[in-house]
Amino acid sequence: MAEVAVVTGAGSGLGRALAVELCRQGVRVAGLGRREAALQGTAALAGAGFLALPADVADPSGVAAALARVARDLGPVTILVNNAAVYPRRDFLEETPESFMSTVAVNLGGMVACCAAVLPGMVERGEGRILNVSTFADVAPIPLAGAYSVSKGAARILTRALIADLCDRFPRIVINDWMPGVLATDMGLAEGLDPAVAASWGAALALMRDPTLTGTIWERDHELLPPRSLKRRIVDRLALRPMPVARRVG
Repeated sequence: MAEVAVVTGAGSGLGRALAVELCRQGVRVAGLGRREAALQGTAALAGAGFLALPADVADPSGVAAALARVARDLGPVTILVNNAAVYPRRDFLEETPESFMSTVAVNLGGMVACCAAVLPGMVERGEGRILNVSTFADVAPIPLAGAYSVSKGAARILTRALIADLCDRFPRIVINDWMPGVLATDMGLAEGLDPAVAASWGAALALMRDPTLTGTIWERDHELLPPRSLKRRIVDRLALRPMPVARRVG
């Protein structure tokens, strides 16, 4: 079956670069974003394999309608890359409950809406790939990033919750987190990494279907191995077990 990917936040930055890279590799890509003109800019770079779908991921009914069109026009969704996010850079004293939760609605709610739309088809087929673009912003929040840090941290919890609910019954639905690092985008820093470079890693990871990827965390182009206690390291050494080796893409 041909690969059909949904990439959210595809109108600019990393989402645009991911859509272009996946199309370059022969994947049919549906790009979601709020700005139609920006999506058309992505389409001009990605070519005929790209379908522009203006949609706000914070609107579950809009997401459901957009993904119904993907299934109709491109085929069953085999890959979901949850990339869309906003980073308003507001001090908590400048936030209102409404503005704070609007960030949560995109960064967390968008992932929930997209997963809810694609998972029934993946479950029916018994396979699929979900890659959640994440950060460690929740570990040590910086100033002006409260809503972003809370929502992105909750999104990492969502990854684990999806795995707990699904992956024992459907081991070929592969779900994990990817941290692309600081990028040279509107949400990043001018001196950050070229999004095209990060996209080459993210696209390669999205196309990997090994069930052992489920639950892993990747940073840039490599896997982050879970911490191992001193006791575990000693037991493994005494048992002559090989040391775990982090995988890489690219």
